[in-house]
Amino acid sequence: MTDVITPSDVERALGGQLRDWRHHLHRHPETAFEEHATADVLATTLENLGYAVARGLGGTGLVASLTRGDATNRNTAHAFPAGDEPEPEQPRAVGLRADMDALPIQEVQGREHGSTNPGAMHACGHDGHMAMALGAAAVLAEEGGFEGTVRLVLQPAEEPGRGAQAMLDDGLLQRFPLDVLYGLHNLPGLPAGHLHVRPGGIMASEDNFTITVHGRGGHAARPEAVVDPLVADAEIVLALQTVVARNVDPVHPAVLSCTGFETDGARNAIPSTVRITGDTRSFDPRVQALLEERIRVVATGVASAHGARAEVTYTHEFAPTVNDPHVTARAVAAAVAALGEGRVVADCDPVMPSEDFGVLARHVPACFALLGNGTGPGCGGTPLHSADYDLNDEILPAGVAFLVQAVRAELPRT
Repeated sequence: MTDVITPSDVERALGGQLRDWRHHLHRHPETAFEEHATADVLATTLENLGYAVARGLGGTGLVASLTRGDATNRNTAHAFPAGDEPEPEQPRAVGLRADMDALPIQEVQGREHGSTNPGAMHACGHDGHMAMALGAAAVLAEEGGFEGTVRLVLQPAEEPGRGAQAMLDDGLLQRFPLDVLYGLHNLPGLPAGHLHVRPGGIMASEDNFTITVHGRGGHAARPEAVVDPLVADAEIVLALQTVVARNVDPVHPAVLSCTGFETDGARNAIPSTVRITGDTRSFDPRVQALLEERIRVVATGVASAHGARAEVTYTHEFAPTVNDPHVTARAVAAAVAALGEGRVVADCDPVMPSEDFGVLARHVPACFALLGNGTGPGCGGTPLHSADYDLNDEILPAGVAFLVQAVRAELPRT
């Protein structure tokens, strides 16, 4: 292989191994913070490839490091008088992040490489993301083409949005400094092997809310004797539909969804308490703050108008994933070199799902890309988080080629 690698190069060198890795990981899914066997497989494979592997970051997370060449400060020998030389710089380091956890979903039966762990499955493609990371690690270890340090950051618990912070809390960036970080996620609905990316916000934040309305319950035949929280909650749900339409500037994407409705009533009893659950999605912290404020004002105001009382809890679950514009420009160049210009969209539309990568991107210049999984049923187009979803094996070489080319672009040989 040359320093420019294509999916065809990867397929010839690793195609069967990539699928074997992916299918093994798919058969043995583990949910958030339970990825013990998964971590063992990844660590053993990477150690066999020559990487130094640190285990146990954020519980079950891994960092695997490989250094090639000499990327230290080359000017110290002649730029400073004897005895005044600065400490040598550490080799420049590029991170490739992949998520490890599965979802608590029962997979449909009949798939040859289907889950053997009842109630758990890789319904979001993290098995494929890990296989791509292993493939990139294998190519970089075998073929080189870079000078510096590459680190694979294998992160637990992406699905609940807790793994990235857990790794940071365990000293990820202090122990394993990174100058830049790359990640990708497959996306059904995009053409297989096509890469979409953009500078700025690419995936939304997720905030959760619970509205609990307290009234006075009683017999369904005596509505005049109660304070009906059910009616108040129904009006709250309708009123919340106006928040995005009438309070958020139309140029800023936002979603507000009420997703659950629970009562303590019965068929012949008006409830005392009704609970609404839901979430919001946005990219701008000002929009996040506005959504929270309006939810609180609407809920308490409508409840009060009915003689009831509302309590609102609002939590920030996922940070928005915001791409550094300079890193993104280099990512686009790397993707075009690896995949071809016709397979790269450099300024795609943002998407409203959330990703735990956003927490890491707050601390390291980063770029997160979306890799098309396919468009048709049975050909990669099944939606994420579905019981019959499966990552399209045909996109594995494209993901590897992009990750390898990104490392080589960031750490060129001198």
